[in-house]
Amino acid sequence: MFFDRKKDPEPVQDLANLKVTDARIGDMLSVVGAAEDFSDVDFKVDRLDEFEAGSRRWTALSGMFRDRRVFLEIHSEDFVEVYGNFDARRIALDELGLSEADMGELDSRQNPADFVDFEKKFWLYRMSREMAVFSEGRDTGRGYYGWVFQEQDGKRHLTVRKFEGEPFEGAIWNSIQPADVTVFRGS
Repeated sequence: MFFDRKKDPEPVQDLANLKVTDARIGDMLSVVGAAEDFSDVDFKVDRLDEFEAGSRRWTALSGMFRDRRVFLEIHSEDFVEVYGNFDARRIALDELGLSEADMGELDSRQNPADFVDFEKKFWLYRMSREMAVFSEGRDTGRGYYGWVFQEQDGKRHLTVRKFEGEPFEGAIWNSIQPADVTVFRGS
């Protein structure tokens, strides 16, 4: 009798109520009103990366929208936070009015009172540290150094990343309500 026991069936996933944290490669995502013309950003997830900074971990989903790569970052430690980068803009360090030495000073101070003045906005320093990205299908990660700034009185973040042998690269991420992302299960 013991060996004839049937396995419990896998729980059936409610495909009508998938959350952004359920998304995987092959799924279609729709982000309400996130495009520059306030239309929805719809894309098929063709890349899933896992990120790590110390004990913090998060996921980035990516795909193509209007001939450019778009990204959603999903942080789900204590509660779910979602950030989107939909404009494909990459910001060089000199556009921020900063040098490599300035970035090193920001990192050494780790002072949340520090800020960057960019595009007539103040971006408050939040953190900097070594980080790693693990791409789908790869056993080893790729390390980089990252800085995070938050727009003063705003919901946007400015991230700057520096991979070894590559230039500094910045991007602006918009805060997205998790309920504004609809997930359609791919085949």
